[in-house]
Amino acid sequence: MEKIPVARPVLGEEEAAAARRAILSGWVVQGPEVAAFEEEFARTVHAPLAVAVSSGTAALHLALVALGVGPGDEVITVSHSFIATANVVCYVGAEPVFVDVELETGNLDPGRLEGVVTPRTRAILAVHQLGMPCDLARILAFAGAHGLAVLEDAACALGSEIRLDGRFEPVGRPHGVLAAFSFHPRKIITTGDGGMITGSDPELMARLAQLRTHSMSLSTIERDRAGQVVFEEYREVGYNYRLSDIQGAVGREQLKRLPEMVAARRRLAARYLTALEGHPLLILPREPAYARSNWQSFWVVLSAACPLSQRQVMEALAARGIQSRRGVMCSHREPAYRDRPPREPLPVSEYLQDRGIILPLYPAMTEPQVDRVAAALREIVKD
Repeated sequence: MEKIPVARPVLGEEEAAAARRAILSGWVVQGPEVAAFEEEFARTVHAPLAVAVSSGTAALHLALVALGVGPGDEVITVSHSFIATANVVCYVGAEPVFVDVELETGNLDPGRLEGVVTPRTRAILAVHQLGMPCDLARILAFAGAHGLAVLEDAACALGSEIRLDGRFEPVGRPHGVLAAFSFHPRKIITTGDGGMITGSDPELMARLAQLRTHSMSLSTIERDRAGQVVFEEYREVGYNYRLSDIQGAVGREQLKRLPEMVAARRRLAARYLTALEGHPLLILPREPAYARSNWQSFWVVLSAACPLSQRQVMEALAARGIQSRRGVMCSHREPAYRDRPPREPLPVSEYLQDRGIILPLYPAMTEPQVDRVAAALREIVKD
């Protein structure tokens, strides 16, 4: 039986040639390929500036450092996300304050913000979960009224679009202060691993570029082009969060594939929605009027009336050669966060973790494979 994986990156001869080019150039650490990748990425998401780093987690961490978030501060975010979202808040000594999410998008519920904001709140870390844009307009309005910074966790959202000011634009053109992306193999494009920060403030972005390299006052390129002997300074404690030029070269080729890969994901997601529409025991994801998802993942949620557990459905799919993953985790339920209980119940977040199932979706997936997964799910979860 042909096995259908839950995800598969698109990598080919073009990426192999790009990596070879960087390797043979003799410049393999952060250099000209990374600089070109940053410029091309910024153009892709309509952002003024971009800074490449070693992972999506590093991108979020550096963003909070640059925003001045630290001990004694609070950051409103969601528990319903990969644990990195909460972890980066702890990295800077701040406190993550969790709010619940919406059932059909899995994203932060803006109506919950008023109940958790305090004088210690410094920022809102808003996640575009699984590529589905969150209600950024309402979040920005709330943040503006309370003097809060907005940082977008756009790890999964490259290629997604959001309607702001009456028109759609790419996620990553920062309407908050900064947006952070991931290039992990499960994401839309990959460099093996890596991340990117987009923003519009030149001074803030310049600081981020230094922080990623131990806060060295001169980049390797600047020192190479100086034409004379120059010595760098280290003006604050920084980090080793560089992206290699090999990764940058691969990322440039991946960006060329982005329109085709997003189009394929949207086509396959639409086929899933059509095949599963009207199933009485399944809750399907929905794009709000303000969102166009890249469908980084496609998920379903077992309704309360479904007699089968999440595990039972996943095991039945696996027996048919179909991989799946459980719903997005909740950080507050992990041992690392036992001493940080949420201030209010998070019933929707917990329900999505316990009853959500991520189904296979990747650009090389065929329509017959989607049909096979949908048919198997219908057979397992009886109408």
